Amino acid sequence: MGEHTAQHTILVTGGAGYIGSHVVLQLVEAGERVVVLDDLSTGFREAVLGAELIVGNVGDQALVARVLHDHGVDTVMHFAARTIVPESVADPLRYYGNNTCATRNLLECCRDAGVKQIVFSSSAAVYGIPPGGAAREDTPLAPINPYGSSKLMSEWMLRDLAAAGGPRYVALRYFNVAGCDPEGRIGQSTKKATLLVKVACEAALGKRPRLSIFGTDYPTPDGTGVRDYIHVADLARAHLDALRYLRDGGASTTLNCGYGHGYSVREVLAAVGRAHGAPVPYVEEPRRAGDPPSLIAVSDKIRDTLGWQPRHDDLDFIARTALAWERRLPASEPAS
Repeated sequence: MGEHTAQHTILVTGGAGYIGSHVVLQLVEAGERVVVLDDLSTGFREAVLGAELIVGNVGDQALVARVLHDHGVDTVMHFAARTIVPESVADPLRYYGNNTCATRNLLECCRDAGVKQIVFSSSAAVYGIPPGGAAREDTPLAPINPYGSSKLMSEWMLRDLAAAGGPRYVALRYFNVAGCDPEGRIGQSTKKATLLVKVACEAALGKRPRLSIFGTDYPTPDGTGVRDYIHVADLARAHLDALRYLRDGGASTTLNCGYGHGYSVREVLAAVGRAHGAPVPYVEEPRRAGDPPSLIAVSDKIRDTLGWQPRHDDLDFIARTALAWERRLPASEPAS
């Protein structure tokens, strides 16, 4: 069919997941040719809108090589990963396998297929607990759990492969992702979710009896942990900006994805309560091991490098879009 000569096909691994599906939606809206590879272990078939879905694992080199060849892929956006920090502590080898080893296999296929550029989902977890609570891209890297370590090892592989003539890349270090597609087409459907805004919406709607605030004695304005919450639509747009940057010949780089300011747990609960019209039920618990008091992105570099401009830097907007999506999900977990 000669399809492998097609220009500019983008492979999105993990494109049926929360963040990947929002990026796929924006890529398709921008007129890009997109193919998604997802094993649906945590993603949802119905979240892939306007792109072909191939069900499979990113660590399956024979499958990945075939997809890269048959679709003429020149760009890979790599989201596929396990992302639950406590699970990574309990089962570290699963995280090194699913995140680090699978990424290594994917990169070998990219090198062999002549893929030109990669956009990689990294995490603020690579910083661990940064001094002063704010992280710049050159802040010392000191992950405190296997999840953060697994992402950092993937960053190193990208760096070393690029230095050896492999694909150029942009590694995006996500801070706390929240909210849902502003038009309500897709959202965060993750079962047994751990992200605060999602959990708060579930508690507001009675899908769980209450939310736990872990730690109320931190050295923060109200004693609860402060995080840099970024709306998923703004995070997705950063990936399109990174794609344009790489296509224009930009050098490999690593960028923080955050707004550069934070909200406390209590502020998030108040915003979800405002969106819902009633307070979110909660209980106060002791601190969790490994939770930094504050984790904020210094985000000047992404604005300067990519020209990225957030549009939804508004906690109430984040809460409203997340709650609107949560209302559309069934009250009980489907058997899947």
